[in-house]
Amino acid sequence: QVQLAESGGGSVQSGGSLRLSCAASKYTYRAYCIAWFRQAPGKEREGVAAIRTDGSTSYLDSVKGRFTIFRDNATKTLSLQMDRLKPEDTAVYYCAAGSYCSLTPRYFPYWGQGTQVTVSS
Repeated sequence: QVQLAESGGGSVQSGGSLRLSCAASKYTYRAYCIAWFRQAPGKEREGVAAIRTDGSTSYLDSVKGRFTIFRDNATKTLSLQMDRLKPEDTAVYYCAAGSYCSLTPRYFPYWGQGTQVTVSS
């Protein structure tokens, strides 16, 4: 069983920063594409960022230049650094793992429980 655990969510004012982390087993960390998704109330879940096993990354257009996804090889965690946050970034953020690295939920069979990010204007 692949287990993922998100942390780092919270409340911040517009323009502020947060760093989310996703803890996984060493095997999961090495073997899968790991991605961040988010879902706001009443809206469809959307892919935010993904990092492949070769280190290449993908981002949702609206977060490019503001968010950075990276792996911490020492702790085997996956982080999402979020800068210049906007109210529209408010959502529950989920860490996910899968074999095909596309920002589409159907390609990710393993999910964490989510962490709330709230950005106030």
